[in-house]
Amino acid sequence: MSIDYSINTRKFGRNDPCWCGSGRKYKQCHCGFDQRLESLQLQRHIVPSRTMIKTPEQVRMIKESAKVNIAVLDYVAGHIREGVTTEEIDRWVSEQTAKYHAIPAPLNYEGYPKSVCTSINNIVCHGIPSPDVVLKDGDIVNIDASTILNGYFSDSSRMFCIGQVSEEKKRLVDVTRESIRVGLEQVKPWGFLGDMGQAINDFVRANGYSVVRDIGGHGVGVEFHEDPWVSYVSRRGEEMVMAPGLMFTIEPMVNMGKEDIYIDDSDGWTVYTEDGLPSAQWEIQVLVTEDGYEIISY
Repeated sequence: MSIDYSINTRKFGRNDPCWCGSGRKYKQCHCGFDQRLESLQLQRHIVPSRTMIKTPEQVRMIKESAKVNIAVLDYVAGHIREGVTTEEIDRWVSEQTAKYHAIPAPLNYEGYPKSVCTSINNIVCHGIPSPDVVLKDGDIVNIDASTILNGYFSDSSRMFCIGQVSEEKKRLVDVTRESIRVGLEQVKPWGFLGDMGQAINDFVRANGYSVVRDIGGHGVGVEFHEDPWVSYVSRRGEEMVMAPGLMFTIEPMVNMGKEDIYIDDSDGWTVYTEDGLPSAQWEIQVLVTEDGYEIISY
């Protein structure tokens, strides 16, 4: 279903200051942009509302948040090893985030009890740190960090291989990371989120894996989770128009086996593969620009 662009945004006179805060007249700034979106909507495409388009000032502030998020994951990368508990990783993230006068976005988000997600082997996502979970030789683990700085959000995750990881697991991690690059090649202004989604899904399937359907990416920046919802099993030419200023995550969850997943009833958060086989995920935060894309957090 398309968004009624005219209802979600008020009309501006051509000589009014532009809604994006640039200080330029509307006719010299986003007038043509708005007209293009309205034309695409008339063609029955899904278009972003104006509130989804990040202004230059919002982008500047989100980038400051992302600097912290990247620094936190860099710290984890420099310290993670066999024998570390996931509770220790949570403490690192909490302390490093506070060091930069920021807040871990996951903490208390809809009741989530920790500052980071630590998802090991057959845990697809939302693994809860625990003093009882110790990283072992051969594990693969996703560390998903999200940061709030001065009210602005950043979000990204990385995979880590602990000790001597099997060739099967290492290949899963590598293919998943490469799928991000494949998806990024399709992030082009005025293209469609489905262009990226199909490219990722085709690549993953060609390598013998499956992409989780029920959990996807999301808009991010002014809120932790914003529209649009981002699928990685979508179709080229479909889903939302990638207008310049749209910001979202690319974070396919790739399973070694089937796509089916389930949520642990005991905690309401931890997502596992149904068949018990490993899963991997990398996540980056991306801004669509006038000539391509910019990676905001990784």
